[in-house]
Amino acid sequence: MALPTVADGSLGEILDAAARGQFPPPDGTVTVVPQPSPRTAGVLSFCAHAVVFTDADPQWVRDTLAADPGDPLSAPLCPPFLGALSARTGRLVGNIDMVVQTSPLPGPPPLALQPIDDPDHPRVARALRYRDDVRVWAADGGVAVLGRGLAGRWEASVEVDADARGRGLGRALALALRHLVPDGGPLWAQIAPGNAPSVRAFQAAGYRPIGAEALLVRP
Repeated sequence: MALPTVADGSLGEILDAAARGQFPPPDGTVTVVPQPSPRTAGVLSFCAHAVVFTDADPQWVRDTLAADPGDPLSAPLCPPFLGALSARTGRLVGNIDMVVQTSPLPGPPPLALQPIDDPDHPRVARALRYRDDVRVWAADGGVAVLGRGLAGRWEASVEVDADARGRGLGRALALALRHLVPDGGPLWAQIAPGNAPSVRAFQAAGYRPIGAEALLVRP
């Protein structure tokens, strides 16, 4: 992997370009940009190009990645670097998620939804930790959540009750959020790769894979 470079742009600009289908070059390099907010640092990985967003010294990022004896293409999202970044920043490493993205759809959602205010719901509580301007809707058997997350992007998440699974409700909730995203989108979601039902539901609802990311948050 080539040595990391410090980008002139921001993480938000990189994400906006990716939503338009304009990705960083697949040249095996690493781009280092400042954190978009004090809340979150991390790594966003595209095809053969990683973006490290941190307020840590870019030279430290360069030296730490250069010292990794593993595969240089995967090093930014591997445990040695993420562990070192965690120790350097005093943050906890979250899951390595698949990142998907889609465009908004016009008109009302084709699913009956009721706005709710339930900060104690596990899915809502998690959203409130990572996102601002969180909005929640309930359907019979599940909830759909929107909020402004990484670099201000609109992020979607859904939760389906155990006794309502296997009926396509997850796909219907993910699709409904495409009708509810403010400002014309784009709309993003992070999915644990091992959560195959959720991966299939979001793909069936028209979300396409963009890359992978790991977020580091304060304890």
